[in-house]
Amino acid sequence: MKIAIINGPNLNLLGKREPEVYGKISFDQYFETLKAAFPDVELTYFQSNVEGVLIDKLHEFGFTYDGIILNGGAYTHYSYALRDAIAGINTPVVEVHISNVYAREEFRHKSITGGKAVGVITGLGMKGYDLAVRFFLER
Repeated sequence: MKIAIINGPNLNLLGKREPEVYGKISFDQYFETLKAAFPDVELTYFQSNVEGVLIDKLHEFGFTYDGIILNGGAYTHYSYALRDAIAGINTPVVEVHISNVYAREEFRHKSITGGKAVGVITGLGMKGYDLAVRFFLER
């Protein structure tokens, strides 16, 4: 099974940015833990702060992978282009958010992209990525 994890803007700062919200480890550190937990899954990780580059990666992975885990960061709340990219690919997408977006600012309460995802996991910290992988394995 091939699963791609795509993280959007500012998630390159995990471990540094607001550790009380996002935790104290980088995603690269967590990704090693995730790969060790799922040795039979081919996991790919990509992060960009650029909307168009995220769309390009969705297109790249969206016809050859078994699943995509997307944390679109702030683009989640206003990017119709990311929504259209998810709608245009064959690979199912699970949207993940580390923080509980419903406990934060009101603008974060709406997901433009989530309506095209097969599911949304929010507020469970990095564990959300683990749960998304498990979802794809059990699907």
